[in-house]
Amino acid sequence: MSARIEAAVGGPPWRKLLGATGMDVLLYGWSAPLPAEIAFLHRILQLAQALGSNHGMRVSTAIASETGACPPCDVLILWEQPQPYSPGAPSGRLDELIEKATYVCVIGKAVLWLLQTRWSAGMRVALHWHDAMVLDAPADDAILSPAIIEHTGKWTTCCGGTAAIDLALGLVRDTLGTQLASTIQDMLCIERIREPAERQRVALQTQFSGLTPKLSEAVALMEANIEEPLQAEEIARLVGVSRRQLERLFKQHLNAVPSRYYLDIRLARARRLLRESRHSLLQIGLMCGFSSGPHFSTTYRTVFGLTPREERQRILRPEA
Repeated sequence: MSARIEAAVGGPPWRKLLGATGMDVLLYGWSAPLPAEIAFLHRILQLAQALGSNHGMRVSTAIASETGACPPCDVLILWEQPQPYSPGAPSGRLDELIEKATYVCVIGKAVLWLLQTRWSAGMRVALHWHDAMVLDAPADDAILSPAIIEHTGKWTTCCGGTAAIDLALGLVRDTLGTQLASTIQDMLCIERIREPAERQRVALQTQFSGLTPKLSEAVALMEANIEEPLQAEEIARLVGVSRRQLERLFKQHLNAVPSRYYLDIRLARARRLLRESRHSLLQIGLMCGFSSGPHFSTTYRTVFGLTPREERQRILRPEA
């Protein structure tokens, strides 16, 4: 049985680290060497440490079998399943590290481990689409998300792959500033930082096509019609199903109604434009299908917990 997937997105991360004069980041695993995506993440954080002056990061790695007690850290990054694997019962050392960490980032296969622990109860989790296909059911009512990254309180989950790069750059940008993140992007020839709410696009579309081509067509129509959103009846007509059938498809495979899924796509686009473009707030609202500035602002705040203006100011001045 496939696990359910929800399209909702998380809120602003890293609040407790804003304005800090420094932070300790620990990559904690059970084997060496680091896989490619984690090695790239590690390199990004090392550059932030080297270039961040007195306001940078202190980055370290630890292998469970080779180290003794680790000091508490601000950000703990787990990138593989604990070995030996024991559902719901992590080692005492890991348990202690998690309890003491300000934030915990779980990436790739480590997300599968998280879903078997008490910490995942009620959490929205970014699990790789392939793992979601074979997972029987998330534990303790955890909700699986098609986003590349999800933030829930002290926990951050990342689907893995190149999304680990976005996680690392997002952490640098949101805590140490846009200028430092941009410098690292230029050094590593990375075009842009994807936002957490962005979908595992290519892989997720492939998954939809395997389940039902009609759902894939509906999502593609939504993504292609952001500025002038289509009505649910029109989408259903274009893909050749009734509105009730369309709603059943979204409920069965995405655990969402079409209107909410469509809204999340539009808001994800708006968030990216707020962070990466110089368009005015009104322009962005209109470009993403909102009829007026107040409508855009109210909807954005309801979903993300802050207004579009506050979102843009937070990115420009993360230390505030």
